[in-house]
Amino acid sequence: MSIDILAFGAHPDDVEISCGGTLLYYKKEGKKIALVDLTQGELSTRGCPTLRMQECAAAAQILGLVDRVNLKMADGFFEETEENLRLVIQEIRHFKPRLILANSVKDRHPDHERAASLVARASFLAALPKIETQRNGKQQEAYRVPRVLHYIQDIYLKPDIVFDVSDFVEQKFELLKCFSSQFYDPSSNEMETPISGEHFFEFLKGRMLQYGRPLGVVHAEGFTLNRVFGVDDLFHLI
Repeated sequence: MSIDILAFGAHPDDVEISCGGTLLYYKKEGKKIALVDLTQGELSTRGCPTLRMQECAAAAQILGLVDRVNLKMADGFFEETEENLRLVIQEIRHFKPRLILANSVKDRHPDHERAASLVARASFLAALPKIETQRNGKQQEAYRVPRVLHYIQDIYLKPDIVFDVSDFVEQKFELLKCFSSQFYDPSSNEMETPISGEHFFEFLKGRMLQYGRPLGVVHAEGFTLNRVFGVDDLFHLI
């Protein structure tokens, strides 16, 4: 298999919250997109794993994903172990993406930072032929990922790249409503979380406004680079 974008999230909804507009844009462009959740979000204050998986399936439909995989690592406790690195390497070698999107390199939730490091390291190791992996009983070939970008989450980071998602803002918030257990619900008796407050969607829209302003567009999503970005034509930067 060879796809255009492989997005990783430590938890179900990480990807949709932070770069859902970008994925909706590329869905419209006809790009092949897959998503890998590292955990089932089983430690989430609100909802439960069964409900979270139903929410994931609904979001996958809207995004038109080629596939959505859950690696069932331990929420809150997964580490950058050989076992977990191999799980991620297997997915990278299976999907052979042109672009990987991964968690924020610095964030409020420690799982996000660990996931960022885990995916970045696995992306490097996936290119080494002496690391042998199998998926569904089939030996895999080494694969070098052309580019890894890290989306930005709760903590503000200065982006290296901003991407115009102005035409997809309303669709993004419809996408996020798939994860209704996690967001504002005045009838819910569950504890509040940093993303379940009444004004969280306003915060997200404000962040997109902030990232769009330097680009001269209304709304954008931001990404950081894990290595130097090179181009063969400076006019591609315009």
